[in-house]
Amino acid sequence: MGPSAAVSFVDPRTIVLLSGVMGGLMAVVLYFLQRNYPASVRGLGSWAAGTGLLFIAGLAASTRAILPDLFAIALANLLIFSGVYLQYFGSQQFFGLQPRFWPRYAIIVGMALVSTWFLVVDPQYRARLMVSIAVMSWLFASHAYLVYTRGARSFAYRMAMVVLVCSVLSQVLRFATAWLFPVGTGILDNTPQNLIYVISYPFMMLLTAISLVLMATDRVRAEFEHLASHDSLTDALTRRNLTEACHQELERCKRHGRMMSLLLIDIDHFKAINDQYGHQAGDQALVLFVQTVTTLLRSADAIGRLGGEEFVVVLPETTLDVAQVVAERIRRKVADLPVPESFTVSIGVTTNQGGDDTVEALLARADRAMYQAKQDGRNRVALG
Repeated sequence: MGPSAAVSFVDPRTIVLLSGVMGGLMAVVLYFLQRNYPASVRGLGSWAAGTGLLFIAGLAASTRAILPDLFAIALANLLIFSGVYLQYFGSQQFFGLQPRFWPRYAIIVGMALVSTWFLVVDPQYRARLMVSIAVMSWLFASHAYLVYTRGARSFAYRMAMVVLVCSVLSQVLRFATAWLFPVGTGILDNTPQNLIYVISYPFMMLLTAISLVLMATDRVRAEFEHLASHDSLTDALTRRNLTEACHQELERCKRHGRMMSLLLIDIDHFKAINDQYGHQAGDQALVLFVQTVTTLLRSADAIGRLGGEEFVVVLPETTLDVAQVVAERIRRKVADLPVPESFTVSIGVTTNQGGDDTVEALLARADRAMYQAKQDGRNRVALG
């Protein structure tokens, strides 16, 4: 059986229709993710809408030679452009950007009108093909760059980037073959080069949708892990994770003969703040306190909530003298916060001592130093 006979078994219309159906199924998946995932995972609605438009585009394109070209070609092209753009727009939202929808979409609509011109007024399939390649390459490349620069280095983001880069390369291949071989008359032609694109297109669209689902799932998993390890009010580490961070740093110090410091911080007269201004004001004060302290710490440092209004700051690679400077900086900064005048802190400072030191011993020394600071008049730093 020769190549031409093998090609005759491949029906481009069926492939285009199936690509639309797969897009529809993935649109349903994304829609239900949008309904059930936390509102903090943004962009799912745009992803679902974009994938849904690709579903409709596949149905429209499969009606060529059955329905008018304005529907089967012009409208299908606009829907494809719009669907791919909405997926990119959703990713911008997903990564926390505030994109403007209409400026880029106006360009897309304009390019779709140019394509329609070469369909109705001056029929040229190669010209329409060049317009489609330009728009799709632009959108895929922009999307790939966005994922590369904003995405984490996990499997989901790597998969999305690889699929989008392959989508760009497929457009480059399509451009090359359009000038090296006869282009035919449309997407349903049975030429080998056209069939390669028609067969690869649905797989690329499907893999793109799957990678979007994986990205959303990865984000939700990361958020759940964060919630499990951080205090829900202040976003400081929970007591359990704080203790674990102290333990890991102390073990590292023992192995390498390094120094670490610990600050135990207690907010002075915090009960008075709650009693006078209400628990909501007290909660706001705690949140503002943690945000303020975090701005004064290095990326390697950590702050955790020990309980109530007590917090611990872990300072790796820090001597007692340097830790005292950090504690004084925190004390002065907190005293200047725009909250009640009684909002000051007492801080106990300590460092690791010897190879048999423990986290419990560190906390105990810092706690004694903190109470010494309170006995000395509060709003001060004491060493332990």
